[in-house]
Amino acid sequence: MSFPDKEAATDLFSRVSYSRLKYYWRDLIEVDSDGVFKDGTTFSTIIGRYAFDHQLRVILFDAIETIEVALRAKIIDHMSRAAGNGLWYLDSNLFEDKKRHQDFVLDLKYEFERSTEPFAKKYISEHPDWDCNSLSGDNPDAWLIIEVATFGTLSKMYKNLKSQLPQRSAVANDFGLYSSKDFSNWIEVISLMRNIVAHHSRLWNRSLGKKIIDPKGRRNAWLNGELTEIQKKKPYAVICAIAYLCKAVNFQHGFSNAVKHICSLFPDIPLAKYGFPVRWEKEPLWR
Repeated sequence: MSFPDKEAATDLFSRVSYSRLKYYWRDLIEVDSDGVFKDGTTFSTIIGRYAFDHQLRVILFDAIETIEVALRAKIIDHMSRAAGNGLWYLDSNLFEDKKRHQDFVLDLKYEFERSTEPFAKKYISEHPDWDCNSLSGDNPDAWLIIEVATFGTLSKMYKNLKSQLPQRSAVANDFGLYSSKDFSNWIEVISLMRNIVAHHSRLWNRSLGKKIIDPKGRRNAWLNGELTEIQKKKPYAVICAIAYLCKAVNFQHGFSNAVKHICSLFPDIPLAKYGFPVRWEKEPLWR
């Protein structure tokens, strides 16, 4: 590998470890060689790849926040209206698996206990029977306690809601999907993506442990064809799902344009490493 700008290389290595950077050049090593790089490989390519990956993660984190905040609001609204009270989340009859429901409530109370939000601290200080280790005691209404729930907890709760509940379908419909099963899959995988992004891990050439499924029914523009099995585990599939949900929440959301813009700024990045197909920007979702 050549280093045309040694000062830039030294600067990057002073801020980013070798072990973190090496995954951005592994495909540039000759097959069956002892670490010999392909002819013409320069460290400038690595700098570009790392910068692109970083900027992509930044815009993804912002978009996922939009989905997460909207998901909280819609679950609280639909479920609380149907129940007529704010303590519906304690009712195990609304959930498929009672053991998972109990674990969910305890996770929810643990997150409320450790929250630094003023409303959480105020509630706990004013309710002496509050107990984060039990389902009993003073329990806050859903619009308080679910507001501090993590995306992962929200995803697990939604997945465990009984499939025949109209509210489960109503939440999915608010996000432009006609199948609550499809929506459950999407937010579960997006939650995994959020954890990767939040911990500043690379998306470059990564496959996720769970795959996005093609939506069976939808309200808005999607893709012309189905995703391949390989694409379904690549960041591109999740990025598509995020773009779709952001538009459903707010038609004027800028995520789609932000993705197209960053890709235009880095024309030499092999987007196939993320699962992007050729002419991806021509798909209905991205127009």
